[in-house]
Amino acid sequence: MARIQEWNPENEEFWKKEGKRHARRNLWISVPTLMLAFIVWQIWSVVAVRLNDIGFEFTEAQLFTLAATPGLVGATMRFVYTFAVGKFGGRNWIVFSTAILAFPTIGIGFAVQNPDTPYWIMVTLAALCGVGGGNFSSSSANMSFFFPKKEKGTALGINGGLGNMGVSVVQFITPLIITVGTFSFIGGEGQVLPDGSEIWLQNAAFVWVIPIIILTVIAYFGMDNLPNTKQSIGAQFIIVKRKHTWIMTLLYVATFGSFIGYGAAFPLLLRSQFPDYVSLAFLGAFLAAVFRPIGGWCADKFGGAKVTGIVLIMMMFGALSVIYFIKLESFIGFLLSFLILFIAAGMGSGSTFQMIPIIFPLKEAAPVLGFTAAFAAYGSFFIPKLFGWSVSTTGTPISALYVFICFYIVSIGFNWYYYQRKNAEMKC
Repeated sequence: MARIQEWNPENEEFWKKEGKRHARRNLWISVPTLMLAFIVWQIWSVVAVRLNDIGFEFTEAQLFTLAATPGLVGATMRFVYTFAVGKFGGRNWIVFSTAILAFPTIGIGFAVQNPDTPYWIMVTLAALCGVGGGNFSSSSANMSFFFPKKEKGTALGINGGLGNMGVSVVQFITPLIITVGTFSFIGGEGQVLPDGSEIWLQNAAFVWVIPIIILTVIAYFGMDNLPNTKQSIGAQFIIVKRKHTWIMTLLYVATFGSFIGYGAAFPLLLRSQFPDYVSLAFLGAFLAAVFRPIGGWCADKFGGAKVTGIVLIMMMFGALSVIYFIKLESFIGFLLSFLILFIAAGMGSGSTFQMIPIIFPLKEAAPVLGFTAAFAAYGSFFIPKLFGWSVSTTGTPISALYVFICFYIVSIGFNWYYYQRKNAEMKC
């Protein structure tokens, strides 16, 4: 593929003649690579649920830790990945970061076959899955260079939304794929459940190895390094001195941090509160991912701050509603309230990402996108841990939900003051 010699998406003639074609090709390769990264990142949210059923003897706290550890590592890796596109080039980094996903998936496939596998090995494999979490920062930074400002919200929403769908994909496919001995030829026998049925939990990991290899090759031949986008890490690091970097980080933690944290915790949360309905865990992450592009599109049409303000209010009332229905022990109310939380968090993830390229100049917007995403990814660690603490100490997740409600109220105030009110400092 010929190397792109110039890039100016804000030039209407260039965009229509050449830019749009290249941008869309890179976007539609970026989406499935990011989806695979999320699948690997969140694989423990479903694997941890079944471990004790096949002979492991981990405590409830240990299982929540296995689900949360990839989030901690992934969030930390995002700080590295944020600056990687500017340093190494978008195509180069996407190829590398996709290829290395094969290592933890292969490791998990073998480790879950032996109930005597030490807990520290399982935690190590969970930590290695964190590399998938880092991909979001580099993918978002890379895509932000490809599109003009008027289309960034929609494009980043599509990339992030469909990529985020990896959370629901892994939660939907895993219960199906583990029921057949698809990869028994590798040497894996099935595991017998207490009811006498058989599953192949290793399939939850092995099934993704071939797609990882295929998409690595597609990214190598189909994506581009853009000219004039490389920056030293020092030049990119100027963003930490910007006040609005930290305010937007707060807002993205409230939205995407909630989405990814609830996505990681929801299967175990259902298992502890309504164990007969664990199979529905994929619905939350699925709806959040679907509504993320809608949030980006709405932000392009009506203004990012306005949409963000509305969804934060929805999240506050959604969390209050979850508390109400937990006290009533109503599963339908609990599920519908949580789905509202997921939908709002997904839309807010799209609307906040639309705000960043409006607030910051092009070369700062890319690292800011990655930087805010890095902090927000800690939600996938702290939210499951908070739920785990709340359930283990009180028997319900209510205490954790009150913490989240307070955080949403603070976020509503910052968004209104700096970006939404009539005389806001950076109205957008």
